[in-house]
Amino acid sequence: MKVLRSLLLSITFFAALSFSANAQQDSTGMPGDNFSLQGALEMFKQSGSPEEFEKLINTEDKNVNNLDLNGDGDIDYIKVIDKADKDVHAFVLQVAISETENQDIAVIELEKTGDTTAVLQIVGDEDIFGEQTIVEASDEGDEVDEDNNRGLGKGPSANFFETNRIVVNVFFWPGVRFVYGPVYRPWVSPWRWRHYPNYWRPWRPYAWHVFNPRRVYYHRHYAVVRTHRVVAAHRIYAPYRVSSVTVRTRTTVARNNYNVTRTTKRTVVTGPRGNTHVRKTQNTRVQRRGAAVQGSNAEAVEDRKEKRKKRRG
Repeated sequence: MKVLRSLLLSITFFAALSFSANAQQDSTGMPGDNFSLQGALEMFKQSGSPEEFEKLINTEDKNVNNLDLNGDGDIDYIKVIDKADKDVHAFVLQVAISETENQDIAVIELEKTGDTTAVLQIVGDEDIFGEQTIVEASDEGDEVDEDNNRGLGKGPSANFFETNRIVVNVFFWPGVRFVYGPVYRPWVSPWRWRHYPNYWRPWRPYAWHVFNPRRVYYHRHYAVVRTHRVVAAHRIYAPYRVSSVTVRTRTTVARNNYNVTRTTKRTVVTGPRGNTHVRKTQNTRVQRRGAAVQGSNAEAVEDRKEKRKKRRG
């Protein structure tokens, strides 16, 4: 019995180490490391209205928000603003950086596609995540890229291409039903810089190694994708996007590092049935140096082959 217990403890310990190691690899250095797009979708799924959704994402123990964009040492309050047009909604998640500046964190885009069907995605803002990052509900869990490598959660681009993913119908989520109800009026958060609800008290941001494992918890039922499915909502939102000069200035170094270490190569690939998709390869500075070494090794191999041919000749 003691041997079995020790074995189970060992397995649990090494599983925890593996999980922690994988979680650490997700770091991009961008502010988006401190906000969970997957967690935001889970809160939207659990909420009965946009107002309740706003409360949930600003609740400390939900582990969705760990942002401190203005560097004042306190967590930022995220307000929700619904930009709507008939059956199309764009729920903007926005932070007041100062009395005169706001910064969009992400936008939840929702469209009704039938009497009882609707599609929804959340798009992380490029100023926060380095690139537009698209997440949607999934019965398949985290998406695996074309090369069977995990890692789309590390700052994917919002490329446009067709996929064979099963799109989850979100119409029966309580908040979605509420939004499409007869009495709903587009929600616009009444809160602003230094004017917040009584229930909310800012807390100190958690360190990355503390927050990230909590954030990763939400990844099981949501996938990072590269297809904009909610096109009409995205068009509605685009003219209203808000970007803060303060945030861009404070993240200059992180953004430059992100751009250098995450260059991408995109190749359009045509399948046997004529379907096309974009194959994306991420390269880091280390990988590029490795490629140079591999190139040198390849040249050496060719030289040896030529010498062997001459000797045989």
